[in-house]
Amino acid sequence: MMSETAARSLRADAERSVRVILEAAERVLAEDPGAPMEQIAAAAGVARTTIHRRFANRQALIEALASSAARQLAQAVDDGRPDTAPPLVAMHRITANVLQVKSAWAFALGLPAAPDSEAAVLHQDIARRCTAVLKRAQADKLIDDAADLDWVRRVYYALIGESLNGDAAGADPDALAARVIDTLLHGAGPRP
Repeated sequence: MMSETAARSLRADAERSVRVILEAAERVLAEDPGAPMEQIAAAAGVARTTIHRRFANRQALIEALASSAARQLAQAVDDGRPDTAPPLVAMHRITANVLQVKSAWAFALGLPAAPDSEAAVLHQDIARRCTAVLKRAQADKLIDDAADLDWVRRVYYALIGESLNGDAAGADPDALAARVIDTLLHGAGPRP
């Protein structure tokens, strides 16, 4: 019978193996979305059989990749303390965190999530939490009382997406977050 320590060690090895495979899949598929499993295995430094042992098929790998990236995005939101930090602080922290995750997992986060998938559920929860932070910002008079918060959230998402385009590679996430939040709250008009 296997000891509890040995079983934990095997689980930790399996988790590490899956993490390495998902990281390699992100890199390889970002460059070539049609890349075969063999190419992902080579990039991960594992045998093709290891990938097939962890993922039944390519679709299972893609779904695991999307779920993993969505979990990291949800953790980035959590780390920004959306329910307890002052709204402006939470918005800045969440934005900087999300920018880091989105830049590292752009392929996976760009995948369409199946309606009832873990990734879809996580994205819906993230949207709900984002709107809750915006409501808190509205209560603090950072956002106009008449603003449609669903629209504000969509504009916020667009600003995050656009901040990752162009020359954003290697840019400081805090500086980008400051630009996103400043643009969201003040627009591009002249300052009073």
